[in-house]
Amino acid sequence: MALSSGDLRSRPAPSALGLPIVGIGCSAGGLDATERFLSSVPADSGMAFVLIQHLSSDHAGALAELLRPVTRMTVVPVSDGMVVEANVVYVVPPDKDVSIHHGMLSLAPAFERHGMRLPIDAFFRSLAEDRQQDAIGVVLSGLEADGVAGLGAIRERAGLALIQDPAGAQSDGIPRVVIAAGGVDIVARPEDMPALIAAYLKHPIRARPGDAAAEALIQGKLDEIITLLRRHGGNDYSLYKRTVLIRRIERRIALNQIANLADYQTYLLGNPHELDLLSRELLIGVTAFFRDPEVWEELERTTIPEILARRSDGAAVRAWVPGCSTGEEAYSLAILFREAMERSKSADRVKVLIYASDLDHEAVILARKGCYSGAIAATMSPERLAQFFVEDDGKYHVCKKIRNMVVFAHHNIIVDTPFSKLDFISCRNLLIYFNDALRAKLMPIFSYALNSGGTLLLGGSESAGPPASLFAPVGGAAHLFRRLDPPAPEVKPHPGATPGRSDETASMPPRAVVLDSFATLTDQLIQQTYAPPAVLISGSGDLLYISGQIGPYLEPAAGKVNLNIHAMARGALRTVLPGLIRRAQQQGGTIRGEDVEIKINGTMQVVAVTVQLIDSPESLRDRLLVVFQNVVRPESAAKGPVMAALARNGHAWELLEARDALLVMREEMRSSVNELTSSNEDLQSANEELMTAKEEVQAMNEELQAILVERQAKIDSLISAQNDTENLLNCMDVATIFLDGGMHLRRYTPSATKLFKLMPADVGRPLSDMVSVLDYPHLVDDVEAVLGSETFKEREADARDGQRYRVRISPYRTKDNSIDGVVITFANIRNLEASATMYRH
Repeated sequence: MALSSGDLRSRPAPSALGLPIVGIGCSAGGLDATERFLSSVPADSGMAFVLIQHLSSDHAGALAELLRPVTRMTVVPVSDGMVVEANVVYVVPPDKDVSIHHGMLSLAPAFERHGMRLPIDAFFRSLAEDRQQDAIGVVLSGLEADGVAGLGAIRERAGLALIQDPAGAQSDGIPRVVIAAGGVDIVARPEDMPALIAAYLKHPIRARPGDAAAEALIQGKLDEIITLLRRHGGNDYSLYKRTVLIRRIERRIALNQIANLADYQTYLLGNPHELDLLSRELLIGVTAFFRDPEVWEELERTTIPEILARRSDGAAVRAWVPGCSTGEEAYSLAILFREAMERSKSADRVKVLIYASDLDHEAVILARKGCYSGAIAATMSPERLAQFFVEDDGKYHVCKKIRNMVVFAHHNIIVDTPFSKLDFISCRNLLIYFNDALRAKLMPIFSYALNSGGTLLLGGSESAGPPASLFAPVGGAAHLFRRLDPPAPEVKPHPGATPGRSDETASMPPRAVVLDSFATLTDQLIQQTYAPPAVLISGSGDLLYISGQIGPYLEPAAGKVNLNIHAMARGALRTVLPGLIRRAQQQGGTIRGEDVEIKINGTMQVVAVTVQLIDSPESLRDRLLVVFQNVVRPESAAKGPVMAALARNGHAWELLEARDALLVMREEMRSSVNELTSSNEDLQSANEELMTAKEEVQAMNEELQAILVERQAKIDSLISAQNDTENLLNCMDVATIFLDGGMHLRRYTPSATKLFKLMPADVGRPLSDMVSVLDYPHLVDDVEAVLGSETFKEREADARDGQRYRVRISPYRTKDNSIDGVVITFANIRNLEASATMYRH
């Protein structure tokens, strides 16, 4: 019994998983293919089918009635809120757009964006979101671009994409475009597709959720397959998420109808083409112009104007789009920058260079061509299409001014040197395929690549942003982050650094100007005559101020000047002062040392040393005051046991001198060690700078290599086009000359030498200087008229040899539709008439 739409709406929605839904898209010429497809579907296939025709919204909808006789399934028109069930064909009215959510169909008025309606793409995208790996997209014959982007969305979610074999298609435009782009899984005749879909869905590997043994088997084989891929193409997928790898490998197993993972591994060993397909499967290159419009609106409103404002000095703006796929995102970014520069009138003084990179060689080649189907009109305004694209045979080519802003390169973001000195990075929906370890590795790389204050854009699917220590969120609808400058390292003196190298002296406040007043001179005289000798030192021992005669206690060491108390201390003071200074710094206040015996002017003198840590005034805080005082002892004390022993030993003074020499030598050695340590630190710093410079040179080398590869690709393309043009012109029997805007000879065909006395050296000469056998005195005037009016002229003229020629003067139009000279052709009328007579006879 047939089901009514009311019966279908009243039933509960099926589970979000388990019901495969096949979306079928076709144009008006696809009715025959649709009938062949549905007639091959069994009545109990277990699948649901939603049919969308790319028709005008005012087209009469009679498709359901036409399809009922050719299928054993129920065929019903779609109504809003209808629940999808198995073994039913749902036909969408031509004046409605349809979407699906939790197994329920929703209708909306037909929506046209910029004059283009893409109902198939819209439904396929919603189908991919709702069914995930159970989504199946089928595109039958058609000329419109509708369905191409939708199939890409289905494949991105690990669904199945099928296209009709162009050989049997009534209109093969779209099938050929999709196949050339590699955006399809199966190419087949419509009548063969149902069986292929059923075999894919029923494959045992798709029916193993929760099977622990099978899960363990694929985990064990996964590393071996990753190794095969790395050996084949050089790409390492070991840091991709395991779930992504497993799902994609299982999909290839089901598509190839291979029994199990072990057999698939054997299949890979003997099939390099399958390794290529699996590698491309893992790259998942899905993109579109201005994808996620709210993100681009925010970039246009805030981010891009801020970047251009920071480059008002004329410096180049540099951006990077890793994982660019076929180039749509990079070109979208270039368009926004170009529009912003034109609004701010900075296009002539600011240069924008966008590096776009991808691991997929074929995707980079397509991106370099900059040629896209007519479907891009659905995501861009007519103004942008007219300004930044050139339409040719239903396709859109990126214009020269946008193409020159983007450099495409094959680049492995995991192992290759990143681009550097960037103002902006757009890395959207790429990191979601990487595991946490790789994500953590890439974030410091992005921070290194960006300039101070540079901006990082991540995709909306990213569950976690970059580390807070590296980036700060900007806010807004887009996932924008601002690069944070790393905190400046705290500069601490090395424990073994030479005290004399301290920079603390430089931090001292400037000395106040002291007036040479009577009172000041008197104070200085008292200090120098009656006050004990003293010095003011820094925490590391550098002398900051000297009071009195300190020569008996401190003297400069031989060699490099080093005004440090530890290097200048005489005799036993060298061993006493470090401990006193350390105790004063730790305990504060004033520390008095034991009496020390040193030799002054050949006699032993007892000296008392006092060290005081200064708290105030603020300008002297943490400095130390060291005071030296001679101690006078009674004669009896002077002849104590030690002095008596010294008196009895005639070599005592020699021993003291030897001890002092050893102390001096030890201090000199310590000073040398400190200097070597400091030199080593300088060398380490220089080495770090060299390493940084090396990284920058490597990054610049990567950029130059990318530019070189792109320029070489352009040169090869130009050489090929030049060869084609020269062969075409040489084969033509029509004399042709090309003139530039100043009416100077640019090029000519060999046949033109019969009418003009031309030689290769004549290229660049004006037309008025050329000698012709034609009786055409007004040729120069007609050329000027064509250049001024931009319309062609056609005349007939006789030659001196009795021949008659039809002369056609046409404007020479460039790719961007500007006039850059003229093309003049000379067709021999006599030869044409003779050929026509021969053909009639």
